[in-house]
Amino acid sequence: MKITWLGHSAFKLEESTGTVVVTDPYSKKLVGYEMQDVNADAVTLSHHHNDHDDLKKLNADVQVIDSLGYWEVKGIDVSSLLSYHDNEGGKKRGENLIFKFRIDGVDLCHLGDVGEECTVKLGDSIGSVNVLMIPVGGNYTIDAEQAKEYVDFLMPDIVIPMHYETPSCKIDVDKVDKFLELFDEEQIVRIDGDTIEVHRDYFDGDCTKVFVFSDEKF
Repeated sequence: MKITWLGHSAFKLEESTGTVVVTDPYSKKLVGYEMQDVNADAVTLSHHHNDHDDLKKLNADVQVIDSLGYWEVKGIDVSSLLSYHDNEGGKKRGENLIFKFRIDGVDLCHLGDVGEECTVKLGDSIGSVNVLMIPVGGNYTIDAEQAKEYVDFLMPDIVIPMHYETPSCKIDVDKVDKFLELFDEEQIVRIDGDTIEVHRDYFDGDCTKVFVFSDEKF
């Protein structure tokens, strides 16, 4: 399967058969830079804030998934579970959907704009994860140290940080460096570009790897 970072918390997830799911598309007005046009079979929206639910760059007939449930999208299994956008049970910023995907035998989890700390209950609900996409910028979501707590609990094979300050970002969030400082240098894999192909041979069980895409165009 292929993972392409589209900026902010948006990713293009492509199965080997060509099925495409996009996560949390965003508006340039809010984020500060333009998302590329994408043709997708489905799009998941963690919540209805404009930096996570702008559909203008997607094809008109895309299947929109923005609720609790389970879906099968042309061979990709998608499920969601409830969390909160803050650490006060949603009183400040409302609810947030966490999405899990099974693509080409790989279990991915996109945490959306999760703002609550990792608890045993929430961690157990998420379950086994090969690839974890996690916000690390703080302010509107969990911060770097809270994100590390999720990583330590879930023990994914690969972590992909998101929702952090990039060169053109207008949102008041931290840079990814604060998160990376919490890992050993040998755990950090810097990707030259915005796309990786993920195979099961990445999952050797040695330790969690943090994949960081190039943010030059964002």
